[in-house]
Amino acid sequence: MFGRLSGEQVNWKPGEAEWSIGQCFDHLIISNRPFVPIFEDVLAGRLRRRLWERVPLLPRLFGTLLINTLRPDSGRKVKARPAFYPSSSRIDPAIIATFVDQQARLLALMRASRELDLDGITITSPVLRFVTYSLMDACRIIVVHEQNHVVQATRVMESPGFPG
Repeated sequence: MFGRLSGEQVNWKPGEAEWSIGQCFDHLIISNRPFVPIFEDVLAGRLRRRLWERVPLLPRLFGTLLINTLRPDSGRKVKARPAFYPSSSRIDPAIIATFVDQQARLLALMRASRELDLDGITITSPVLRFVTYSLMDACRIIVVHEQNHVVQATRVMESPGFPG
């Protein structure tokens, strides 16, 4: 749906305070990047549990809260943390191919970990260091976050004035 867009289309914004399609995908790439080494560490047996990852109720609480908040149908707008802001300059239309490549890498890591007890592995959020959740919830968070921004990018394409 987004792979054949021109540079003008990828960078067009419906309003000054809104993100372009390119910014939506740039944000997803930036947001998903820290999960790659987490999965790699888990698969290599290098993950070391931190003290707060051992508190039994917190991972389930934080995981459920984030999943419900990030779902596209939640009705909530969540402001990105500055470290995860997309570029404010012109974004190359190749951002879509870069996103697809990253998706292939994440999917391979998720598939490689499917025999593990993903609900029993607790990780620290790459966004907020005091937030923990299961690796299974990390997978769910990645998916709902991506769904949210794909819906957002689709709305940009459907906006009046979107370049043809």
